[in-house]
Amino acid sequence: MSALFVIVGGSIGALCRYWLGLIFLAWTKKSKMPLSMLIVNALGGLGLGVFYHFTFPLSSTSSLYLLVSTGFFGAFTTFSTFSVEAMDLFQKKAYSLFFIYILLSFAGTIGLFYLGYYGM
Repeated sequence: MSALFVIVGGSIGALCRYWLGLIFLAWTKKSKMPLSMLIVNALGGLGLGVFYHFTFPLSSTSSLYLLVSTGFFGAFTTFSTFSVEAMDLFQKKAYSLFFIYILLSFAGTIGLFYLGYYGM
């Protein structure tokens, strides 16, 4: 039954990431930095922080935790896409954008998680 919660949450999270990614891509397509996934990942950090704020200390085996945290936010945010986009900037020798993207990805996602968790 636990796997079902992860599958349902993950399916919804992946679809939301895809749709929001397309929307943000249309808004940011002229940018040299891959802002679309940066924004999605930052929103995921914020959303997960809010979720943790209201549910901590929820057990990592509870149905709600598996559905929302592991499933939805696990699929909504994506380290693999971040890695591909960072390496693309590196291969294009856009080193300053590469480092800015990495910094914004880590600091932004962690910072927004903190804001979601402690700012509520």
